[in-house]
Amino acid sequence: MKHTLEQLALQYSMALCQGHADALEDALQDLQVRAMGVEDYKHLNKVDRRLLDQFAYRYTRLQDDMGAKLMPAILKALGEDVAPMSALDRFARLEQLGWLLSADDWQTLRQIRHQFTQDDHLNPREHFEHLQAAIHAAEQLLSVLARLQNKNRP
Repeated sequence: MKHTLEQLALQYSMALCQGHADALEDALQDLQVRAMGVEDYKHLNKVDRRLLDQFAYRYTRLQDDMGAKLMPAILKALGEDVAPMSALDRFARLEQLGWLLSADDWQTLRQIRHQFTQDDHLNPREHFEHLQAAIHAAEQLLSVLARLQNKNRP
């Protein structure tokens, strides 16, 4: 069976996102084991900073690659012309087609990520609250990826 360029691009995007997802899941597991609290944010050690950086990086990469590569690849494989579509239009179209549960929820995940990755000036309690929201959002992001992967299976 010969694959089209669109199908190959979709397979590549799925594999790329799965690599980020695997690393994000590792970071989530490590965060759960570490069980950081508000007090830990007062004096982050090197290991905790690296863990938080890994989590933020993989969350960011997964979400960016899903939005910029995977979702357009899905639409192209479905025969959609994505060239004239903004990112918001692509998310809305995927929702219409049943691939995304909610385009608005996708935007919320982006906002939570932005808050978490841009919180250098916050106090330890605010850092901790943003971490908790980001952990929950990352879990939702992994669920979105799983849904996309399941819909892509024949």
